[in-house]
Amino acid sequence: MGMKNQDLGAFQIIQGLLQRYNPKGVEITPDLELTEELQLDSVAVMDLIMEVEDEFELDIPINLIAEVESVQDLVNMVEARLKTGEHGYTR
Repeated sequence: MGMKNQDLGAFQIIQGLLQRYNPKGVEITPDLELTEELQLDSVAVMDLIMEVEDEFELDIPINLIAEVESVQDLVNMVEARLKTGEHGYTR
């Protein structure tokens, strides 16, 4: 599990994870808004966050999830937590 695609950047990995939330085939760009343009509801956002946590083997505190509006916001959060070593991963 997790970090299967170490040669890919966080954006490409998250882009891949988003495919199942994208039945309309919207182009996934860094500035794509998750709730507006992909029409993700809060349950889908939490599912996505859990997949991201598993993929990158990190923990994203629930209070930070509210700050995620775009794909780039999510990428930035993942990269910052990886860089600072704030994985918080206990599983």
